[in-house]
Amino acid sequence: MRRSVVAVAAAAIVSVALVAFWWTGGGSESEAAMVIPEGLDLAQGEVLYGEYCASCHGANLEGQPDWQSPGPDGRLPAPPHDETGHTWHHPDSVLFQYTKLGGRETLATQGIEFDSGMPGFSGQLSDQEIWTILAYIRSTWPERARAAQAARTEASFANEGS
Repeated sequence: MRRSVVAVAAAAIVSVALVAFWWTGGGSESEAAMVIPEGLDLAQGEVLYGEYCASCHGANLEGQPDWQSPGPDGRLPAPPHDETGHTWHHPDSVLFQYTKLGGRETLATQGIEFDSGMPGFSGQLSDQEIWTILAYIRSTWPERARAAQAARTEASFANEGS
């Protein structure tokens, strides 16, 4: 029982932190306006995903087992990037920053202290490669998830102007 309460609390903290990051524009105004470019090579995205992401998030985007419960180190395991996870709940700018900077640094830009296990890939992947991986991940979601995520990305533009 205690473990499930801790898991729910940890998931709530991450969700609130990411919503706060999204709501405040995800850093700077230019970052909030970031959107996955059209026409990226999805086959290349799949290869890059396999090389840089699959070891934690699963070859089939399934995430680690029991991903909603903190591990012995207190960190949440890597979540799935398929429709069963929460990746599609976030606008493009948040997904890009989280991938480029890593979880801890991305949330720290908003004054949120959270020990995320997600490393940053800025030294390993170009911005274009990050966008290509994100485009591949998005291409695997059902239409309803893609539409919901696109609406969140569009709403992030409205938040930027307010």
